[in-house]
Amino acid sequence: MVKPEYMLLAAFFCDLLFGDPRWMPHPVRGIAWLALGSEKVLRSSGMPLRVAGVLCVMVVVGGTAGAAWLLIEAAGRLHPVAGSIAGVFLLYTSFAVKDLGDHARAVGDALLSGDLSLARRKVSWMVGRDTAGLTEEGVALAATESVAENTVDGVTAPLFYALLFGPAGALAYKAVNTLDSSFGYLNERYREFGWASAKLDDLVNWLPARLTVLAIALAALLRRLGFFDIFKAVGSGARLHASPNAGYPEAAFAGALGVTFGGPRSYGGVIHEAPLLGLHRAACSVASIRNSVLLMRLTAFVFLAAGIGVRLLLQQIL
Repeated sequence: MVKPEYMLLAAFFCDLLFGDPRWMPHPVRGIAWLALGSEKVLRSSGMPLRVAGVLCVMVVVGGTAGAAWLLIEAAGRLHPVAGSIAGVFLLYTSFAVKDLGDHARAVGDALLSGDLSLARRKVSWMVGRDTAGLTEEGVALAATESVAENTVDGVTAPLFYALLFGPAGALAYKAVNTLDSSFGYLNERYREFGWASAKLDDLVNWLPARLTVLAIALAALLRRLGFFDIFKAVGSGARLHASPNAGYPEAAFAGALGVTFGGPRSYGGVIHEAPLLGLHRAACSVASIRNSVLLMRLTAFVFLAAGIGVRLLLQQIL
């Protein structure tokens, strides 16, 4: 089979070229189907909801990693090239560099054309907040924040686990991420059942979120953005975020771009006040959307290059 580093590079560039075509079967859809099916069965079992939620995590994450390994192993037994192709495909589906950038640019293009209604609709595909009443500035803020936050979930964290554990590791991470998106809510239905999903998502993103700050800083240095402001913004604001991890990439992006994240936003008609992140009280704009996409893409390259470099160095040492 092809060396893991070559497989990872091939998958990464496939994502840059093709993104996630809607017609193509995607493992995340299968993971979501497995998660919802497991929830239905486990809820009907009568066991305590927190225990059921733990079992759901074990079934979905273990099942996903096992299925990925079996697919690659079976394909490899047919032919080594087939095994490599299966591995590249699974890795490719775990990254979202192109799609994240395309969604954000579509919002920026709508704002540039003066179509605020279209911009609100486009940004609603990226965020969970209410978008119907957003101003142009609010739309730009939502899109820029989304790029910053999803740089970890959709880019660097899958790369991190792919570097450590290969395609099965990357897919296992996507399973954790999907479980959190499905069940990780502090409402009556999921407070207990989704506890394990939310906690595991926090755990697996802890290190990637902090390593991503370093990658963002290097990318910002290459683009001559606010290198030192990144660390000041992270130091002063990252821990204020409700999430133990999301504040790190968001504060880093805010510092690099010289804008402010946070402030009031509505979820289901209820206003929430997010902490202000960044050093400069400047509003987001079409330019900040464009610069966030460029910074995200360069961060991905930096993270990938550094990860492969460390991996090859360790192979030489060990």
